[in-house]
Amino acid sequence: MTFYLNLFVNSIPLLGVFGAEHIRPSEDQETDVNIKEGEPVTLKCSYDSSSDYVYLYWYRQYPNRALQYLLDRGARSWSSYSNTADRRFESTATRISTELRTTELRLSDTALYYCALRVGAQ
Repeated sequence: MTFYLNLFVNSIPLLGVFGAEHIRPSEDQETDVNIKEGEPVTLKCSYDSSSDYVYLYWYRQYPNRALQYLLDRGARSWSSYSNTADRRFESTATRISTELRTTELRLSDTALYYCALRVGAQ
């Protein structure tokens, strides 16, 4: 049996320390993604920040449920930092974007996915 999963990508608007921080789904990322169960998937967000101390977060949300933390990853000066709650997911980050990947999508992964940005003091 084949299932097609709906993954919705959005961003969490956070007011940055420096006032110039923004994160959003990448322009080439569809915000409503249909993928067959068992296939790999990559979700992408782009960000702008004047800080060199950047943390990028990924969460998912099931209907009528609280946000569920998936992982966070450092970028720029903190690029060696990463932490994950679910080993099936991994993330990469550049100076302007972040990606969330899994190699084998499950039916239980159908959810709304959020990317978020946090900057630290310089």
